[in-house]
Amino acid sequence: MQKNTEVSRTRLTEHCKKHPRLLPDDVLKYIYQSSFGCEHMVSSENDVLEYIKSEYQDVQSPPSSVVEALDGDYSRVSLASLDNGISAETLARMFCLSAKKEKNAQEELEEKIKTAKELCREGALPFSFCDFEARIKCWKDSKCPPVRHSEVFRTEYHPAYRVISNRFAKFLGVFAEIDKLLSQKERVIIAIDGGSASGKTTLAATICEVYSCAVIHMDDFFLRPEQRTAERLQEVGGNIDRERFSQEVISPLAEEKSLCYRRFDCSTQTLGDRIIAQPSRLTVVEGAYSMHTSFGNYFDYSLFLDIDADYQRERIMKRNSPELAKRFFEEWIPLENIYFESMCIKERASESICIYDEGS
Repeated sequence: MQKNTEVSRTRLTEHCKKHPRLLPDDVLKYIYQSSFGCEHMVSSENDVLEYIKSEYQDVQSPPSSVVEALDGDYSRVSLASLDNGISAETLARMFCLSAKKEKNAQEELEEKIKTAKELCREGALPFSFCDFEARIKCWKDSKCPPVRHSEVFRTEYHPAYRVISNRFAKFLGVFAEIDKLLSQKERVIIAIDGGSASGKTTLAATICEVYSCAVIHMDDFFLRPEQRTAERLQEVGGNIDRERFSQEVISPLAEEKSLCYRRFDCSTQTLGDRIIAQPSRLTVVEGAYSMHTSFGNYFDYSLFLDIDADYQRERIMKRNSPELAKRFFEEWIPLENIYFESMCIKERASESICIYDEGS
C-alpha cells in the first residue's frame, strides 16, 4: 500500500505541474478516471467512433505527450494520436474494450482522494485545502457522479482524449504501425519474436482482440520426438519444425489461401487435430523462431520483445513447476539466445520493445 501511495503522490504531483491552472474538479476527474477508467462513457462502438471523428475535427493543438498515464491501469490517449497513424476505428475499439466494471474501484477512489488531500495540505496542489474539501463533500453528497473538466482547464489546455487500458496504451506505437500498413496493403503479416516469458502470446492476443485477426503460434510447430536427432538440435533454431511451418503457413499466406495445419500437443508429444484458418486481412505469427532466416522476410512488420533477465527468471518461476523452469533455464533459453545472436534477430526486427517489471 505504501508503494501505491508513493506512486499516487508522484503521478498526481506531476499532473498538477503539467496543468498548473487546474481546479478541484480536474483533480477529481483525474482520480475518478484512475479508479474507474472509462466504464461510464461507453454507449455503442459506432457512437464512440462518431464522437471521436467529430471531436477530432476540433482538436486545436497537439499535446506535449500523446499518452498521459493516469494513477492506475489506465491512460489518457490524445486524439492527436490519429495524426500518428492510429485510425479512429482502432482508437474507438480500444476505448470500448477498456470499458469494464472495476472490482475495487470505490476503495481505490477513496485512497486516491486521501492522497490528494494530503498533497493539498502540503501546498502541492494549486488551490486551498478548504476549497478542495468542500468540493469533495458536495461531490460525495451527489453520490460521486462522473466529473467534467472545469471551464478553466478546457480553455487553457483544450483536452481531447479517450481513456483506455494500459494494456493497449503501452503498445500504441505498434497499433499505429499496423493501421498504417492496413491502409496501404490488402493483407498484412506480423511476426512477434523474443525471449521466453516476454509477453509474445499476450501481445498477439491483444492485437487479435482489437483487429479480430488470425494468430499462428510457433509453439504449434515444435519438433516431434522422432525428429529430435542430435544433428537437428545442433542447428540454430533446429528445435522448430521449419519445414512444416514453411509448407503449412508461409506458402498458403503467400498465395492468400486458407491455412490448414496440426498443432503440436506438448502433453502427448504428437500432432493434434487439423486447424483450418481462412485468409485474414491481418495475420500475426508469434513465438521464438518466427523470424528465422530460413523463412525469408515473409512478414510486413516484425517485433522483438526483449526482457530483463531477472524479470524473465521471476516470471518463469512463477508460472512453471520447478522441473519445467529448470528446462527453460538450462535448455530452451540458451538455445533461444544462440538463435537471437546468430541471426541478429533483435537488429533485424522492425522494432524492439523491452519488457520489464512495471512494479519495480
